[in-house]
Amino acid sequence: MKIFIIYFIIISIISCAVTISDKHRAKHGIWRIPEKTLFLLALAGGSAAMYITMLIIRHKTKHMRFMLGLPFIFAVQAAALMLATQKIN
Repeated sequence: MKIFIIYFIIISIISCAVTISDKHRAKHGIWRIPEKTLFLLALAGGSAAMYITMLIIRHKTKHMRFMLGLPFIFAVQAAALMLATQKIN
């Protein structure tokens, strides 16, 4: 369980940093981080952190793909985690 928590913290920090970096790049006209990369980080476990970060820094909040997709990914991950912990107990 400790490894899972450490992994979740690390992927959340990476997801936040990448989201903030993409916002910075957007403001300065620099090469952007592909949306596929952002979604892969969300699928890897960073969906909640990325969604909260996007709301705080107002990044991609007009893109329904992110504003609906990230909470959906999080809900599926949360449900899978709940099912997994029920089977363990």
